[in-house]
Amino acid sequence: MVACFVVVAGFAVDAREASASANDGSLATDAAEPAGDAIELRARWRDGLRVQSKDESFVIKLGGRIHSDWSVAFSDRELREDYPSLSSSDSGTRLRRARIGMAGTLYRNVFFRAEYDFAGGDAEPKDVYLGVQGIPWVGRITVGHFKEPFSMESIASSNDITFLERALPHALVPFRNAGVMASNVVRDGRVTWAAGVFRDVDDSGDGFGGDELWNLTGRLTALPFRSEDEKGLVHVGLSYSHQFRDDEEVRVNSRPEAGLFEARLVDSGRLPSDGVDLLGHEIALARGPWSLQAEYVRTWVASSTGDRSWDSTYVPLGWVITGERRPYEASKAAFGGVEPRRPFDPSTGDWGAWEAAVRHSWLDLGRIGGELHDVSLGLNWYLNPNARLMLDYVYGNVTGSGETNIIEARAQVAF
Repeated sequence: MVACFVVVAGFAVDAREASASANDGSLATDAAEPAGDAIELRARWRDGLRVQSKDESFVIKLGGRIHSDWSVAFSDRELREDYPSLSSSDSGTRLRRARIGMAGTLYRNVFFRAEYDFAGGDAEPKDVYLGVQGIPWVGRITVGHFKEPFSMESIASSNDITFLERALPHALVPFRNAGVMASNVVRDGRVTWAAGVFRDVDDSGDGFGGDELWNLTGRLTALPFRSEDEKGLVHVGLSYSHQFRDDEEVRVNSRPEAGLFEARLVDSGRLPSDGVDLLGHEIALARGPWSLQAEYVRTWVASSTGDRSWDSTYVPLGWVITGERRPYEASKAAFGGVEPRRPFDPSTGDWGAWEAAVRHSWLDLGRIGGELHDVSLGLNWYLNPNARLMLDYVYGNVTGSGETNIIEARAQVAF
């Protein structure tokens, strides 16, 4: 007998009185008597624990993720001379992410998400928002703390990206901030758009004081080609962001694509700025187990010390060796995670799914900031839809300085 209570949004579901459904394996339950009519809810597992009504006008999902990382880096003498914090070999381990959260839909048209990360020892908000959907012409309005609509790779979940870390252009891209955004998916999932106004906030999601750091950010994507069997597609997209600054400092720096690496190998320094403009271009192709993705981001900084422009790009090629495909999520206009046809089970001779990938990344912060090139090789083992093991090799080269070789691994569970 299941003995647990799920209490969400005023509805209590007594799972001890649940009976198993022969058709879908769910647990049918009756909600405790609220002030109005009782609503029947069902508890089921769909890559995570869900409690939902039959018509899905009420959906609650409990989820979380654990990313445990290990790394060792070997840096040459030239690089160590320029970055004294490095030694010939540096190794370490870190709990990269440890999140728990809840998301759902209430009365069909109201949605929410609340996710916190405990990896650093304190609870930091990640996606914490609410909104209204089903609005004619507009689609959805989202309010809270969430990702700005910029870049295909940044929009994708860290649970689903092919390598341990996002590529070098991520250093330029606006990420999570407090904001209000309108978005929609139209033309049978072939076109998406999103636009919003955001304020830069700290790691706790707070923004106070006289510094008015506002961003206007938008993204438009399309699928000019999608095969009838949905195994092949071509994706294109464009992102733009204007960051209002009133002589505020702007700084961009980046380590290689390794979260445990000690040094930021390129650094623009602190620049007083009256405004920043970013333009991102993206393209992706997929056919069966193969996927190719590329993005280019250019940044213009208006500064009293002289205007600057920075560039960055990446190109990854992925191959799911066991034949599965990387699904495309129309709601995000980004790739999702690989789901093995046969989850890992040695007793039946099933070994999950395997994926190999290669990526080149480049970030140029000008004569002062420096230029960094990365080449990454990745091997992923998907034990089941909720667990994978990752192994990456990253070669990083700083123009005019030195190079480093990094091996990193991750054990991941996400639901």
